[in-house]
This record gives sequence, structure tokens and C-alpha cells, in this order.
Amino acid sequence: MPVDVTWWGHATCTVEDSGVRVLTDPLFVSRLAHLRRRRGAVPPPEAAVADAVLVSHLHRDHLHLPSLARLAGGTRLVVPHGATRAVPGLSRLGLELTEVSPGEEIRVGDVTVRAVPALHDGRRIPVGPHRSPALGYVITGEARTYFAGDTGLFDSMAAEVGPIDLALLPVGGWGPYLGHGHLDAGRAAQAVAALGPRSAVPVHYGTYWPIGLDGVRPHEFHAPGEEFVRKTARLAPEVAVHRLGHGERWRPEVSW
Repeated sequence: MPVDVTWWGHATCTVEDSGVRVLTDPLFVSRLAHLRRRRGAVPPPEAAVADAVLVSHLHRDHLHLPSLARLAGGTRLVVPHGATRAVPGLSRLGLELTEVSPGEEIRVGDVTVRAVPALHDGRRIPVGPHRSPALGYVITGEARTYFAGDTGLFDSMAAEVGPIDLALLPVGGWGPYLGHGHLDAGRAAQAVAALGPRSAVPVHYGTYWPIGLDGVRPHEFHAPGEEFVRKTARLAPEVAVHRLGHGERWRPEVSW
């Protein structure tokens, strides 16, 4: 089979293609600042096994140094351009760091990873002098898999991403309200209609929630995955949506 996908929760996925394991935005904790993990167990040690790790942007729920410290020494870590200057702790992890900008490609075994733009604030903190671009990535081996990171809709998304077989798209967030530069279930369905993949998997929802806000708009925690399934069926009925549980692995039934 060309590709396997495991969703560990939030934006953390393992994509296996052509014998290469690619891990996205690892977050391996039960609590991060004011957020606690409300669904799904903390990923097991096997989740940290990867040939390459892709970080989409510098926000702490996507670039989390203690989670990256669980990777084996020498693991290839791909980060946005400027990340090592903005986050000095990256250089102390013993990983093989590669900085990329939109349009740049790297090779990992039989897989090519291409960085693509994202519409999102890429800074490490809300204010500060260090800026790095927010990125998505297209992983190409036997299949073409788009990991969107965090992004809003933008006019050139389909042109920048190009033809894909599978889209891993954020459909929610970690709080009651989504700000600029995010996809909710409806906008993610619009993205699917524009991108035209064969399959899509919703991510970045239903995992973390602010402590003390369980009763504030709880549907924003529980509902985005199901809403994405319904809205994609209406806007892009030819696309198969696979809503995974935390820690669930999915592989296509037929080869692409």
C-alpha cells in the first residue's frame, strides 16, 4: 500500500510512505500551559520513531521542545526558515536540523518533502522580533500527502499545493473561538473542494482544551470532525473522508 496514516491527536500524525516514516508537529504531553488533553492517551514511545519530523510553525503546540526531545538523536528535523534563531533550544536537541522556505524540497530516502505556504502567524510568540513563515508540506512517495499545519483559506492554495492524493487538514482548534488564519469544518471542506484529493483526514480538533472552559462552546471541541464529514460530502462528494480516532492507523483499501 502506498501510504499509512496514524493520527495521534491535535496536529500530530505519522505518515508512512515508501518505507519512510514522517512525523508532523509532535506534541506528546497531557498538559501544555493552560491546555489539557481531554481525549486520547498521550502518544506511546513508538510515535516518536521517525525518519523525518516536520514542524509547520513555531507556536508551542506545534513546535514543542520537550516533545522533540523524545526523538532519537540525529533524527532529521525540518523547520521553517529562521526557526533556529527564534528558538535557540532547537540547536541543543542533537537533531539534524534543516530550515526550509516555501517552494524548497528535501529528500528523505525514497520520499520528497516540499514546503508550501500557509496563511497563519508563524511567530514563536504573539509579539517579538523573530518571524518565521508558517508552512504546510507535501510528502511525495508512492502517494502525495498534504499536511496543512495551521492555515486559513487563501486564493492560491490549490496552485501552491498542486495535485495530491490525501489531505490532512485542520478542522478546529484548542479553544472556543478560532482566530484569523485557521480552518474550521466549513472552510476545511471548501479547501478540499479546491484541492481535489482522493481522500481527506481531519486533524487539529478534539484533543486539547483550556482548563476551566469545559462548558464554553463545547461543540467546538466535539463537533468539528463530524461537521467536516458532512460538509465535505456536500461540497466535494467525490472525496472520501476518514475520521480517525486518537492513535488510529488508516491505510487505503486499494493502491493509488
